[in-house]
Amino acid sequence: MSLSSKQYKPFWVLLATVYSLGPSLAFASIDQAINEGFKPIASWLSKVIFVSIPIGATEAPIVVLLLVGCGLFFTLYMGFINIRGFKHALKIVRGDFDDPKSPGEVTHFQALTTAVSGTVGVGNVAHVAILMSLAGPGAAFWMIIAGFLGMSSKFAECTLGVKYRRENPDGSVFGGPMFYLEKGLAQLKFATLGKFLAKYYAFCIIIGALGVGCMFQSNQAYVQFVSVTGAQESFFADKGWLVGAVLGVLTALVIVGGIKSIAAVTSRMVPFMAGLYITTALVVIGVNVDKVPGAFALIFSEAFSPTGMSGGLIGVLILGFKRAAFSNEAGIGSASIAHSAVKTKEPVTEGYVAMLEPFIDTVVICTITALVILVTVYEPGVTNAGSISGVELTSSAFASVLPWFPYILTVVIILFAYSTMVSWSYYGLAGWVYLFGDKTATKMIYNMIFCVFVAIGCAVKLDAVIEFSDAMLFAMGLANIIGLVWMAPIVREEVRGYWQRFDAGESSAQASN
Repeated sequence: MSLSSKQYKPFWVLLATVYSLGPSLAFASIDQAINEGFKPIASWLSKVIFVSIPIGATEAPIVVLLLVGCGLFFTLYMGFINIRGFKHALKIVRGDFDDPKSPGEVTHFQALTTAVSGTVGVGNVAHVAILMSLAGPGAAFWMIIAGFLGMSSKFAECTLGVKYRRENPDGSVFGGPMFYLEKGLAQLKFATLGKFLAKYYAFCIIIGALGVGCMFQSNQAYVQFVSVTGAQESFFADKGWLVGAVLGVLTALVIVGGIKSIAAVTSRMVPFMAGLYITTALVVIGVNVDKVPGAFALIFSEAFSPTGMSGGLIGVLILGFKRAAFSNEAGIGSASIAHSAVKTKEPVTEGYVAMLEPFIDTVVICTITALVILVTVYEPGVTNAGSISGVELTSSAFASVLPWFPYILTVVIILFAYSTMVSWSYYGLAGWVYLFGDKTATKMIYNMIFCVFVAIGCAVKLDAVIEFSDAMLFAMGLANIIGLVWMAPIVREEVRGYWQRFDAGESSAQASN
């Protein structure tokens, strides 16, 4: 897609204006003012969304229980499809059944990498560190269990995303919970409920994209950048807005091209950044290989009998589930927007592909991060929060092996943040288009808003960003879970029909092989 300089003018004007005002402003007060104004909003949203019920000695957020329950429901309802369908999913991603003539805009692999770039982000580094600080190693076990169950939820929502997607005359497609909530529930004779839930979801994902897919990512990228460049001595230590403005412009350069542009970037970036992080992490683990058996023993033992942590077993379990849901977004429905753009005539094929997301994100990468922390800086019975949190704890774990490792982590963090932001910009845009239409000018307005929030994310403090991101992410899940469970029979019927056609050699996937 050829882009003229006029299309970028709003972003360059915004950046130039902010830069020109810079010398006359008190930079430290800018970050402080943004944070103080934003924190009360984040706190209020968190209280509304995370209404809890007492279980034992802890308070369990209802929405977290619903998300994990949704994963358990589909795991049982679909006969452990997260295990049975794993091999078939790998074959589909490998391209064994690709049909270039199928409707859609991207390949199965590109759809997966786009969705993975939206889930494999700073949270895989920062959230695991936060989890270790707050709940100890036992929570990592429950995080993995939630990831395993989430594979089934992801299968259901992405199958529905493709089935009910909207195909436009120009060949472009838009899909996701907004569309399957409206069309799917209408098919079940609940049209009014479907339209309400669809509009509610669209609103939530517009706002949620600004939190989980934008502000949190830029915030943690900025934190790591400042830490490596010299903390208080760094020129950028009190100028988060400036770093954010640069990230905002870089994000704009990709997102104006739509899903094809985003998929082209993520299909190259995701394998590289994930490989770089995993390789570096394995080096750290390898240097401390003698501590690995003890780390696994600690994870399993404290999963059922945590020591020194508030809330006991239930508290650790809930924290693990909550972090897993934030990381892999299973049951939230967001990833189905990216998967809906895939080239296929068989919705179920993308359901299988989507199952790999929670596995890659939570079972593999989050586990590796937990091991890095456990074999280096973690001390049993100590919360380790101290004066650092989030990505800084993981960075210190890497630095304990070789001083220059945090520089590699910085590159990874920035790549994670950038890829997540470009993917989530598309998620938010899908909600925007659903509510306000798909005219070019309308899309540009949302893209500009998104890029401004990239800068805001660098200016606010981590606690406020986490509160806001968590609240909006789980708010989306409420509508999605209702629709998923209601449409479970439709998903199962899709699976049965797919395998009947596949075994008979009649499905488009089988025929293209």
